[in-house]
Amino acid sequence: MFTSKLHLSADGRCRPLSLIVTPGQRADCTQFIAVLERIRVPGPGLGRPRKKPDGLAADRAYSNGPLREYLRRRGVRHTIPEKSDSQAARLRKGARGGRPPGFDEDRYEKRNTVEWAINRMKQFRAVATRYDKRGYVFLGTATAATVAIWLRT
Repeated sequence: MFTSKLHLSADGRCRPLSLIVTPGQRADCTQFIAVLERIRVPGPGLGRPRKKPDGLAADRAYSNGPLREYLRRRGVRHTIPEKSDSQAARLRKGARGGRPPGFDEDRYEKRNTVEWAINRMKQFRAVATRYDKRGYVFLGTATAATVAIWLRT
């Protein structure tokens, strides 16, 4: 592993909700379910934390059948644009290709909150430079940055 990659989910206020560190060459879509499974948001009172987001917006990298099926099974509303090759294959099949997935442009515009959350984390030099040699040390550094972000807001 020459580099490390940070996979995360963020809320509407650009605060990280869950983090995973993988080798740099790992594809983003392979960690999608793992990132969502790690979301834990405490409720207003005592009890179990929320594990399911109200909605989700993601880019084309996450536009595949198994991920869409996972989100449907969990009842998570999602806005993910369809890849052009998937769209062409669906149209080629005609009536057997099925309906196009729903897409709400207004909700998709809010997808950049993840990028903003990453930029907030990069305000911490140790996260931006990735000097940590081990993945678990970098995860600890990113977690400390996340805690600092949550305490500021």
